[in-house]
Amino acid sequence: MSARLEPGRLAAGVELVHREAMYLDEQRWDDWLALYIDDCEYWMPAWKADGTPTTDPQSELSHIYYANRAGLEDRIVRIRSGKSPASTPMPRTAHILGTILPLEAPAADRLRLRSSWVSHVFFTRSHESHAFFGRSEHELVLREGDWRIAKKKILLQNDYIPTMLDIYCV
Repeated sequence: MSARLEPGRLAAGVELVHREAMYLDEQRWDDWLALYIDDCEYWMPAWKADGTPTTDPQSELSHIYYANRAGLEDRIVRIRSGKSPASTPMPRTAHILGTILPLEAPAADRLRLRSSWVSHVFFTRSHESHAFFGRSEHELVLREGDWRIAKKKILLQNDYIPTMLDIYCV
């Protein structure tokens, strides 16, 4: 595998992952949703045991699971409504991305990336800050000339969760 053979494609994928983090921090929900294709999968598995995450979102526990973009859209509607106790008032976030590397050689219309990240979250209601950290895998597909997210898998490393956890926290 050599990502060096496809520097433009890889750079576009890396930019998309950074853009996703920026949109979450800036609460640009429409721009964030536009990064996902309609039949995307957004998944943050739980841990079965130390070092062993769940492997099937259909039959095992997940921290967060949306089988398609409609589920993400529904979550954004609840966040915007002000009727989501977890999101009222909205916490402030800062996503910091670490290394972003390809998981395999890029295809013409598909790119799989792995990244590390930390998200700092300030809950204005309680005046508390928490840091969540982990690794993510993004599967990107080329649609109408633009890269979009087909799958996102988030592996939360510090899964003792002292407060609520939502899409903008990871």
